[in-house]
Amino acid sequence: MIPINGGDFNMGSPQGEKNRRTDEGPIHPVRVDDFWMAEVEISWDVYELFLNREIDHVESKKGNINFDIDGVSGATPPYVNYNKNGYPMINVTQYAASQFCKWLTAKTGHYYRLPSEAEWEYACRSRESTAYSFGKGTKIIDQFGWHKRNSEGQLHKSGMKKPNGFGLYDMHGNAAEWVLDSYDPEAYIVWERGVQNPVKKNRMLYPRVVRGGSFKDNPDRLRSAARGHSTRAWKQRDPQIPKSLWWHTDATHIGFRIVRPRTEPTKKDLHKLWVRPQKEY
Repeated sequence: MIPINGGDFNMGSPQGEKNRRTDEGPIHPVRVDDFWMAEVEISWDVYELFLNREIDHVESKKGNINFDIDGVSGATPPYVNYNKNGYPMINVTQYAASQFCKWLTAKTGHYYRLPSEAEWEYACRSRESTAYSFGKGTKIIDQFGWHKRNSEGQLHKSGMKKPNGFGLYDMHGNAAEWVLDSYDPEAYIVWERGVQNPVKKNRMLYPRVVRGGSFKDNPDRLRSAARGHSTRAWKQRDPQIPKSLWWHTDATHIGFRIVRPRTEPTKKDLHKLWVRPQKEY
């Protein structure tokens, strides 16, 4: 985990930024608190510890944590085989990623969750205001990330490219990453005058935000401000009716990394930023 001092930054992209999309504006001032962020995306070998757990026998070091699952609806191995040590864990839903955070919290006694969209962009930018953490253009992008033009259509082992200014690897490309927020193309309009530690959440299962771009995307989708989102097509193979607690997606380009806020929530607020299971009809 990399310690990241919080601070103020301008979230979003300016109107003149090349390949900018309207959902990236308006630029608005944001303040985020201190947190730690995973140096790389959660890997298959780490996630397998969660898959192989005995859920009924998890001894929580963080009080009473309800996992919202049972022997039928619990996590099972994904049906796309990329399970190589050091490769990002993919094919998991936002809910499954959040359940991993709950399990890790119970095991360690430290609070973990997905990053908010604001925390993610702040960490990606690493105090830079340019389109990418390494500059405004794509001349040296191959040194920092895997994308459609250099990945040969494949996911790659984490940490093979250069890190950003905060020491975080693969913030640009390889696997795009789940964050906490629900996707709203007009969210930044509401926050235009400034906001602290924002999280956009609603009761709709779709769409949810993903960040960073992936090995399937053109370089412009790897920009620090670029916003992606989930669609129903990502779960088209889900055999459950309704699709309530399904753990996997068809999105072979989506992974996640975790954060640990410096100021941990109270026991009362512990579950507020963990993703709840939702039925899909």
